[in-house]
Amino acid sequence: MTESNDPTPVSDPAAAPPPYGTPAPGGGVPAPAMAGGPLAPMAGPADGPIGKVRSTGTCVLLTIVTLGFYTWYWYYKTHDEMKQHTGNGIGGPIALILAILVGIVMPFLTPNEVGGLYERKGQPKPVGAATGLWYLLLGWFFLVGAIVWFVKTNGALNEYWKSQGATA
Repeated sequence: MTESNDPTPVSDPAAAPPPYGTPAPGGGVPAPAMAGGPLAPMAGPADGPIGKVRSTGTCVLLTIVTLGFYTWYWYYKTHDEMKQHTGNGIGGPIALILAILVGIVMPFLTPNEVGGLYERKGQPKPVGAATGLWYLLLGWFFLVGAIVWFVKTNGALNEYWKSQGATA
C-alpha cells in the first residue's frame, strides 16, 4: 500500500473537458464559450452595483432644455456607475472636472470605458475611443456627429446594463 502526502483527492482527468487550446481526443481544438447576442447575460469578473438604463431620447431632450448642462450630469453619473461596477475607470468626480475643463476629451474617454465593460466580459467592444471621431469630425455639422456619438455610446452602455440585469 502506498501512502500519499497530498490531501487533495485525485480526479478523473478524462471526466474534465480539455482546456481551450488543447487538442480534443477526436482532433481539433474546442472553441471558447461565448455569450449570445447583446442582451444575453455576460459572465466575467465579479462586479459591483449595476448602473441605470437612461433613455437616449430623454437624455437628448434634457440636454436641450438645460442648454447642455445635463451632459455634465450624464458624464458624472455614467462614469461613477462604471467605476462602482468595475473598480476601474476615472469615476464621476474626475469625469465632471474633465468635462468642464477639457470637454473635448470626454467623447473619447467615455466610449473607451464603455467598451472596456464589454472587453472585461470577453465580448467585442461595440464602441471605443475611435467613436469620439464622430463627435470631433461631424459635431460642427448641425450636431449630427454629436448625436451619432451619443446614440452609439449611450446605446452600448444601456445594452451592457441590461445584460447585467438592469431594467429599462
